[in-house]
Formats: sequence, structure tokens, C-alpha cells
Amino acid sequence: MKKSTFLSTIAFTFIMLLATNVNAQKFAKLDKSPLDASSFPASYKDANKQIKVVYGRPFLKGRSLNDLAPNGKVWRTGANEAPYITLYNDMKIGGKNVKAGNYSLFTIPGEKEWTIILSTDINVWGAYSYNEANDVVRVKAPVTAGDESIENFSIAFTEANGGANMHLAWGTTRVVVPFTK
Repeated sequence: MKKSTFLSTIAFTFIMLLATNVNAQKFAKLDKSPLDASSFPASYKDANKQIKVVYGRPFLKGRSLNDLAPNGKVWRTGANEAPYITLYNDMKIGGKNVKAGNYSLFTIPGEKEWTIILSTDINVWGAYSYNEANDVVRVKAPVTAGDESIENFSIAFTEANGGANMHLAWGTTRVVVPFTK
């Protein structure tokens, strides 16, 4: 009798360990708005970066851009957390001086221009706790229309005279923000 109780206890313990182990290995499903990063210079071979931005990439999925990033309202410039942008050197954004450091990137979309905002509020979810008092810089950038529609919100950099241009694209909306030394 003692032997069968002992074996039952071992079997029960083994099953519990196995069940606990299985539960410990469950992973969250993939995010529907995956993180991406863009930097300048873009080449992974060039370690001397000037700018890097990490952001969530929401999909349009048949929705209008204005429904997802309403005109005239502060938007987190992507999905989930507000993107963070790292300036590795002091730079000018739209001609305004900004010190090297980490900032959140917010925008206020509009039909003809977007307001680009760098804020000292970092590690914030969305724009729910956005506080204008913590803006480091606000610049206006004109809106243009692209020939093709971009399903996922995207940020890319291109080399420009004395620095880089940050390109924001979603649907057919295009916005370019100049960063110079």
C-alpha cells in the first residue's frame, strides 16, 4: 500500500511539473502592429548613427488615415507606445536646435501640413498622457501625396544636404522632416 501511494505521489508530481512547464512556455501572440526601427545612416555596417527611431507599424486594413490619426489631434505617430527617437548628436529639426538625447515623437496630422513634436516624455503609451509643456520642439512639415498606397505606417531616412530627411508615409500621405547638423 505504501509503495502504490509513493508511486502515485511521484506520478502526480511529474504530471504537475510537466503541466507547469508547458504553461511556462506559452508565448504571447504576434503584435498586430509590430515594432520597427529606422536609422540614419541606414546601413547596418555604419555604426556612426545620427538618428534612430523605434515605432509601432499599424495597418490601414481598409480604414481611413483620418480615422486612425485624426486631423488636428495629437497622435503617437504609430501604434502602441509613442515612438522614441534618439538623436546621437545635437541637431536642427526644421531649423530649430535640439540637443542629443532620447525623445518621444508625436505628430498632429492635418490636410496640408503636419506638426512634428519631440517631447521629453518617454516610455508613454499612446498620446493619452501627452503634455504640451514637455515639448522640446514643434515644427510644421508639408503634406504631399505619394503614387502608391502604403498599408503599414512607415518611417524612413534619406541623406540630405547637411543631414537627413525623415519620411513618414501611410496610405498616400507623405510628410518629410529635415534634420541637419
